[in-house]
Amino acid sequence: MDTTSCPAKSGPRAEAQRERILCAALKCFIERGFHAASMANIADEAQMSAGLMYRYFENKNAIVLAIVERQLEEKCEAIRRLHSSENIASRLVQVFENWRSRCPDTMSVALLLEMSAEATRSPQIAEALPVADARMRAELQAWLGRSRSEGGMGLPADAAASRALLLECLVDGLALRAAREPQLDSRQLQSALDELFACLLP
Repeated sequence: MDTTSCPAKSGPRAEAQRERILCAALKCFIERGFHAASMANIADEAQMSAGLMYRYFENKNAIVLAIVERQLEEKCEAIRRLHSSENIASRLVQVFENWRSRCPDTMSVALLLEMSAEATRSPQIAEALPVADARMRAELQAWLGRSRSEGGMGLPADAAASRALLLECLVDGLALRAAREPQLDSRQLQSALDELFACLLP
């Protein structure tokens, strides 16, 4: 039987194998980029045969899309943590510090930039990114529009929509700074963000 066309079984073992492949792919993509990393590279990193990998992912593009989805979810999770933060500026500084130190439990900034570039070439990734952006912006808008007694910021609908867009742009900008200016002084960033949020969320 041709194992490359045999669908993987579901269950804990299958999930563990998929996770093993995705962890290997993440490392390869960060080191080599989406295009340069091959299925053979991923197989070597995962210490399994390429044929076995095809039982869990149809092709390299399927792995890329799974990694993109995971990275976007980690970015959204970083935004969600703002909701429970008493000091949004301090929370964003912490996010920035995690990104520039390449904390393994957070989104890879290098891969985020790679994903943005790949979106200009891959229709599937180009379709996935705006969907994730829209979801994150909607969550931000809902949070900003909720009353303060419900854990929100109590902004009117129009203001909540515009502030959500600005926050999303701010987070993307911080990710870019983490990649291009990792030596940025956290105290300077904290001061700048405090000043900004005094205007955005009085």
